[in-house]
Amino acid sequence: MRLFDIKPARLTLADGTDLAYHRSPGATPGVVFLGGFTSDMTGVKATALERWCRGRGQAFVRFDYSGHGASSGRFADGTIGRWTLEALAVLDQLTDGPQVLVGSSMGAWIMLLAALARPARIAALLGLACAADFTEYLLWDRLDDRLRERLRRERVISLPSAYGEPYTIAMELIEEAKRHRLLDRPELPITCPVRLIHGMNDADVPWRTSLQVIERLTGPDARLLLIKDGEHTLSREQDLRLLTRALGDLLDGR
Repeated sequence: MRLFDIKPARLTLADGTDLAYHRSPGATPGVVFLGGFTSDMTGVKATALERWCRGRGQAFVRFDYSGHGASSGRFADGTIGRWTLEALAVLDQLTDGPQVLVGSSMGAWIMLLAALARPARIAALLGLACAADFTEYLLWDRLDDRLRERLRRERVISLPSAYGEPYTIAMELIEEAKRHRLLDRPELPITCPVRLIHGMNDADVPWRTSLQVIERLTGPDARLLLIKDGEHTLSREQDLRLLTRALGDLLDGR
């Protein structure tokens, strides 16, 4: 049976939201995968990491944010703050001991916010195509005046996506995200080991975003790996090998 054919378990939050998740038992530090904007936990990176963690007996959790995949809720009701709280609920209720957070795109932004909120629980961070603050430069700044006015008026609009279904963009997402911006801060007090991987051919999130994050981290063990021909998804076989190698080094304390 394939991993994504297995029915997910459910974590019910205080507000009634049901988060779908898959959890594999194993050794600590455990690994928690945080997906990207509109992505779900059946993606290539999430399932590849689960297989890899199972193979070496490492605890692993992947889940869907509200409004994503198999979880309940409307996507248009989601915000960076809400999805971060959901990631923290997964960390608090579904894991034990130190954890390595692996965040992809928006998930890397949420990974950083979670590390700021739960420093004692985080063993290390591994970010892919880190999209910190993306609601500003990828969503709002790319809208022309007509679309901005329409979004202010209608509160929710749809935009075409290069990855399939149109994006649903809510004004609340844009407005609420300002509270969680990281690149405006002079420093990010995260001292655990951090590895960021970014493709220089990323057409969505500039690789310099990851550099800006690295520059702000207060911990000394922070590294940025640039892949010259890498694109945003970083889902090629060579990208996945690089991902698991970087994760293995973090788990082994290298």
